[in-house]
Amino acid sequence: MYDIFIDTHFAGAHHLRDYPGNCEKPHGHNWKVRVTVRASEIDELGMGIDFKILKKEVNSVVDLLDHQDLNTLAAFQDRNPSSEHIAAFLFNQLSPILNHDRYHIHSVTVHETESSGLTYYGTND
Repeated sequence: MYDIFIDTHFAGAHHLRDYPGNCEKPHGHNWKVRVTVRASEIDELGMGIDFKILKKEVNSVVDLLDHQDLNTLAAFQDRNPSSEHIAAFLFNQLSPILNHDRYHIHSVTVHETESSGLTYYGTND
């Protein structure tokens, strides 16, 4: 098995509805994102997935969130745009794009700050 990842980022605003504290107020973050693809084998060029392809596909989805008020997006109308929901959103958007006979999306890690974040694994493994 090969775990292949790329790191990217986006900036956005959000607020957490019904949160008992300051995070209920509108504020912003520079989220860091890591997307990991798990390959069961490598191709004839020696790659599980080309980094160029992985970056292109991930950035096309991350760009949907960049410089947005996340609360106004359809995906977060009925749920808070927490890091957990952001990671699940990215995973679910990328799943149909990053699933191949040789590889599949394995996880999405989202860092809200330098010292806090989480990893979402979805149901592909």
